[in-house]
Amino acid sequence: MGLVTGLLLLPLAPVRGTLWVADHLLQEAERQAGDPRAVQARLAALNRALEEGAIDEAAFEAEEERLLARLDSPVHYTGRRGGAS
Repeated sequence: MGLVTGLLLLPLAPVRGTLWVADHLLQEAERQAGDPRAVQARLAALNRALEEGAIDEAAFEAEEERLLARLDSPVHYTGRRGGAS
């Protein structure tokens, strides 16, 4: 990159840095969301909430269905479709 190009792009540095951070946060969130251990822990917490009366049966079933769909999803650990790469 030439000096002139570098100087012209300098005002965009904060935007590029923010986009880089946002991209990495999204990748980590997807990785954690697809981690079967995290989903299983959330299912256990959901069961406890139902047993303690903190949620009703309808709320339990809706959340359980959403969590089980995550376990069936091809997104696991890496946050990328199709498994580890």
